[in-house]
This record gives sequence, structure tokens and C-alpha cells, in this order.
Amino acid sequence: MTRDRILAIDNGTQSVRALLFDPRGNLLAKSRVPIEAYFSTQPGYAEQQPEVFWRAVCEACQQLWQMPGVDKDSIAGVALTTQRGTVINLDQNGKPLRPAIVWLDQRHTENLKPVGGWWGLAFRLSGMTPTVGYLQSEAEANWIRTQQPEVWNATRKYLLLSGYLTYRLTDRYADSIGCQVGYLPFDYKRQQWAKSGDWKWQAVPLDRAWLPELIAPAQPLGQISRSAAEATGIPIGLPLIAAAADKACEVIGSGALDPHIGCLSYGSSATINTTQHKYIEAIPLIPPYPAAVPNAYSLEIQIFRGYWMVSWFKSEFGHHEQRLADERGIAPEELFDELVRVVPPGSDGLVLQPYWSPGLKQPGPEARGAIIGFGGQHTRAHVYRAILEGLAYALRDGAERTAKRSGTPITELRVAGGGSQSDRAMQITADVFGLPASRPQLYEATGLGAAIDAAVGLKLHPDFDTAIKEMTRLGDAFAPNPQAHAIYEELYQNVYQKMYGRLKPLYEEIRKVVR
Repeated sequence: MTRDRILAIDNGTQSVRALLFDPRGNLLAKSRVPIEAYFSTQPGYAEQQPEVFWRAVCEACQQLWQMPGVDKDSIAGVALTTQRGTVINLDQNGKPLRPAIVWLDQRHTENLKPVGGWWGLAFRLSGMTPTVGYLQSEAEANWIRTQQPEVWNATRKYLLLSGYLTYRLTDRYADSIGCQVGYLPFDYKRQQWAKSGDWKWQAVPLDRAWLPELIAPAQPLGQISRSAAEATGIPIGLPLIAAAADKACEVIGSGALDPHIGCLSYGSSATINTTQHKYIEAIPLIPPYPAAVPNAYSLEIQIFRGYWMVSWFKSEFGHHEQRLADERGIAPEELFDELVRVVPPGSDGLVLQPYWSPGLKQPGPEARGAIIGFGGQHTRAHVYRAILEGLAYALRDGAERTAKRSGTPITELRVAGGGSQSDRAMQITADVFGLPASRPQLYEATGLGAAIDAAVGLKLHPDFDTAIKEMTRLGDAFAPNPQAHAIYEELYQNVYQKMYGRLKPLYEEIRKVVR
């Protein structure tokens, strides 16, 4: 039997998936295990026991082996992709010392010692001291170090979730370069741990020995260990090939390898990414992340908790559609799309700014969400459509900043993630941008991106260009409607683009009263 199948493990925010692909990118089998995204012991905290992630990986794999036609002996290798920025402290025996701090966590640390020396002087002269201070306060390591010193003193490894699961699968402390997205002393330009004199070691002072060995995408991280094979059912000795973080994998799984293709992700966090082969900071000190392709960068603009707002609306105001969908035996999204259909483009003047969580520069840490333009004609359907339009406005703004910094105009869009399954959301995206928008034929774009990394690493394809050409295909395409685009253009230029500047003083006043 030919061994050319690829097992991709995708540990997202709400579930773990085990996916079996062939070299053509066909999804042969899939299992999914839901997980609780996080628990919270205080407002703003988001934590989860590391064992929850590992047990879900094991269960997803074991479910896969029970499916018809799945033959373990056909698998050539394994790839892993995970949610980004979730951190885990391990002791000298590789055991977690505390719950993982999940990427949705909003705690921050006050009164930290600022970066000093020549770096501190340079930041003061350039006006970047507040930016560096914000990064310090957001680093989970600084909170653990100052608030839980007993945990910090017992720490011997400090890993992202991807590194932790790699350790559980291979017994090696290694991780992909493509997964290094978080508050760590990582040199994003060189795509290695920062040099000893770098300011990042002052900003996040941890022991270099606590960090894993970094491996480039498509290179082997290790082999499936005996203990992992017993727990997961994955054949012992199979190579685990380095992939990348979920967003980076989603980009190449959507076929977006060229810098003129913007890849939108409509998930818990909404993003626009382009793959670049030169280092570009869209915002000073905010680096491009490692791409799922070696020696490349994923230039990303993020709307934190982006499509979370859609879930919020459905939870708070969508009970009628949820009940009708259950009665009719259809997906609730069909009825929510109907809500969008009955409202004209521009939502009769209702304009939304999707700054649900504070940012660093644009928006800044004072930012809040806002909806303006209410009138007596507006209904909850208008609010729902305004949410979709506001997210598209924000991502278009990100696309324009990306194009300006990179010098490469974005001429077409790929849209992935849960929100991409809505035809109305896809059409709004095309209309707001004035660009054609397509979704991948395969919904599991993140898992497919990890499989592409493995396919190149296992020599099933000679290079990434070939692998992406062979393994990705476009699904439905949406062309912009000229009349709708004209409406959106006026609202975007004359209203949306001015909202943040006009509302910022009010946000700052709110921040003084309500932290």
C-alpha cells in the first residue's frame, strides 16, 4: 500500500479536529471533539487545563480510526496546527504548573520596570515607550512572574500550546517557527529567538533554556513517541512535520500564497493576512508573524473578537431563528442570512465600529465598540447586518494599510472561517471592498494548510507552489455589486473612516470612569 496520506491535527478555540488528507488535498475523513474554550475565575480571565487539549487530541484521533476506509498504514506523516498565543508553564518533569492562559485572556500587569539602557533611551526619543510598555503589560509571562512567583520559580519550560502538544506527541521540546505568535522574546525578522542583547529579554525576562528548539515549517519536529502512540492511536515513529499557527495555515490552505491575494478569516478573531517575502511592520514595533512557508511573513491586521460579535448577537437576540431552525431541521445560518436579505446595503445609515477589545495603535487601548445612526426604522435585522458591514469596513481599512506599507495592491480576496459559510456575509465583503471574494472549496482550510506543510516536508510535492496548486481549489465566488459598492464607498469614506477620530475623546473619558 502507498503511504501518502497526511494526518492533520487542528486544535482550535472551540474544538479539536483530526483530518485525513490525500496529496490532492481531498479530505478523506474527519473527526471533531468540542472543547470548552476557557473557564474564568475572574472577569477578563480565560484559562483552560492543558490536559483538556491533550485529551481532545487523543479522542479526535481515536474517533478517526473508527471511521470506514481509514487505514493507519497509509499515513506518511502528521502535522499540527493550534490556536495562537495560549501559554503553558511546565515543571522539571514536563507537568503543567497552572492552567494554560488562553489567547482570549484580557489580564494585564501594571507598574512593570520599563526597558532601560540604550534601548530605553531609543524608545523615549522615538516616542515608542508607551508601545513597549503596553506590550510588557500584556505579556502573560510578566503576570505569572509578578503575581504567582511560586509558579514562576518552579517553571522549567514555557511553551505555546503548539509546543506543549508537540512535546506530548514526540517527547521533544520543539516547536515550529510558524507557531511563534505571542508575547515572547522572539525576533520576528530573523524568525529565531532574539539575540541576548535584544530589548525583548528585558520586556519579558525569562530563562532562554525554558524555550523550545525552533524548527522551520515543513521540517521534522520529531517522531510520534510510544506513549503518544498508545494514547492517540497514531502509529509509533511517524514523523511530526512542522506546520504553523492556525491563521498562517488558513492562509495557504485558502491558496493565498501571493501578496496580491488578501486572506480574510471570519472566525472568533477576524483578520486580513497577506503572504510577504520581505519584512514589513504595518504598525511600528508590531511585526508580521511567521508564515506557514519558510522565510516568509504573514502581514496581519486583526479585529480582536471579530466574529465573536456575530455569535454574541445570535446568543442575545437570535432565539427566534434558533427555535425556527430547530423546528424546520435546518441550519440557523440560513435564517440569519434572511435577516440580512431584508435590510438594504448600508443598513439604512446604521454604521458600526467593531472595536470590542482595546488595541495598541489603531485602535488604541481606549477603544470601544460603537453603533451610530439609529432611527425609528431600525430593527434587530439592521443591527445584525451592520455588524457584518462594520467588520468588513474594519478589514478593508486593514487591507488598505497593508497595501500602502507593502506597495502591493490587494486585487482579490479569499474568505475562510465560520463566517465564510454565510452567502450574505460573502456578498457584503465583496461589495464593501469592491473586489471579487471567493471561499475555499474545502471548509477545513486551516487543517489543509497544515497538510500542505506536511506534504512538502514529506516530499509528496516538491515545493509550496506545487503543493498549493495541487491541494487547494476555490469554491463559490462573489462579484461586487456596483450599486451596493457605491453606497458602501460613501459610508466608508465619509462616516466609518472618521468615527474613530471623532469618538476617541469620548472613549478616553469612558476609560477614566470604567476600566
